[in-house]
Amino acid sequence: MRFRPERALLGQNGSPFRMQMFHPGFLFNRPITVNVVRDGVPTPVPYAANLFDYGKVKFDKPLPVNLGFAGFRLHYLLNDPRVLDELIAFIGASYFRVLGREQRYGLSARGLAIGAGTGSEEFPAFREFWVEQPGAGAERIVVNALLDSPSLTGAYRFTIYPDVDTVVEVAASLFPRKPIERLGLAPLTSMFFTGENDRRFFEDYRPELHDSDGLMIHSGSGEWLWRPLRNPKQQAVSFFGERNMRGFGLMQRDRNFDHYQDLDLAYERRPSYWVEPQGDWGEGVIELIEMATGDESNDNVVALWTPKAPLEPGKEFSFGYRLTAMLDSNDLHPGGRVVNTFQAVPKALGSSEAVIEGARRFIVDFAGGDLDYHLKQPDKVAIVPSITRGKIDRAFLVPNPRIDGFRAFIDVTGEPGQLAEMRAFLKSGNKTLTETWSYPWRAEAKEPPAAVPQSQPAAAQQPAPAPAKE
Repeated sequence: MRFRPERALLGQNGSPFRMQMFHPGFLFNRPITVNVVRDGVPTPVPYAANLFDYGKVKFDKPLPVNLGFAGFRLHYLLNDPRVLDELIAFIGASYFRVLGREQRYGLSARGLAIGAGTGSEEFPAFREFWVEQPGAGAERIVVNALLDSPSLTGAYRFTIYPDVDTVVEVAASLFPRKPIERLGLAPLTSMFFTGENDRRFFEDYRPELHDSDGLMIHSGSGEWLWRPLRNPKQQAVSFFGERNMRGFGLMQRDRNFDHYQDLDLAYERRPSYWVEPQGDWGEGVIELIEMATGDESNDNVVALWTPKAPLEPGKEFSFGYRLTAMLDSNDLHPGGRVVNTFQAVPKALGSSEAVIEGARRFIVDFAGGDLDYHLKQPDKVAIVPSITRGKIDRAFLVPNPRIDGFRAFIDVTGEPGQLAEMRAFLKSGNKTLTETWSYPWRAEAKEPPAAVPQSQPAAAQQPAPAPAKE
């Protein structure tokens, strides 16, 4: 069921924006109301069956005249001055997705999260929208929204600036109905199935499958942190305590098609979403929730900001932030960055040295910033590793001219089953050269080698038993 493009709204008075509606159905069966605001006067968009092409879908009886819509999307001359491309879509609870130039849909943003990652998560939903009619040649569009849930209600304002990196300025006021402790601001939802740092799945010709490959944080202290994403065996939650946090985002840093080999889904074109608070968000934590998934169809990663102070019933809570959809995030900070994370057994190739239980090697590539300059005198660059539990056995650097940077090797040991948090960055003298690599690791017990069956004389060999029937 598709909206007929020739029936698109907002085209009056030379506006460069167009609006198309989503038909209710499948997962999206909660109707919403969409209003167009002209000269300060809101007018609801009425549902009409002739707005849609139903293809081969047949109905036993006419659909209700007040069916409503599941959501809407805005189109703009984003990639080609002759073609109206999809710019942003609002559909499902408080979810929305936005694109910049040459980007393909991947991760999603949400208006709000409550109790994310718990068994009692609440999904606030946008119930009604007011889209302000753009004028001739407008370079932005404004969408107002009413958010509602059992725990609170909220008023939102989205100001959308389409560009190479599309920007969405979000302003919101929340009105809690009861105390809320696990409130998630600016939540981002993405998918990570497999990548170079997590290769548990090999039943696919495509080497990597993810919409995002890392969480990036710009802390209030000025430190930049990179946390590669994982597909854990069971749900894992990481907390990054911050005060006056400057930014965070789920990023797709790997832009090499050869690393994905997917002609249709174009994972290398999936956008990164970067969140910058407007005003002081105070003290709180960035939560990273990683859930186990057995395929690429599930969004299994969530990142959000949780304020330290819980919301109080009847007390208004306002906040704002700037969300940027981008392909190239290298200009966000001037230092070196992590470009690869690998794992291996901690021994040299072909070596017969024994690997002790609970030992692992992590290989981290750093590139960018001034690292190409320091390649001329690599002995002046040092790695600074740390681990919360366990022990760092050795850590060393080698130049990596393939990336104009360095490759770090970090060998660690820990008690099987014990969770540790590792960090590492590069420095020269007292100068920090790179962001901080952060990675959680749980040492696993060494599996005993499989028994090798001994060959038997032909007379002693017996036919294999017939397979059991289910």
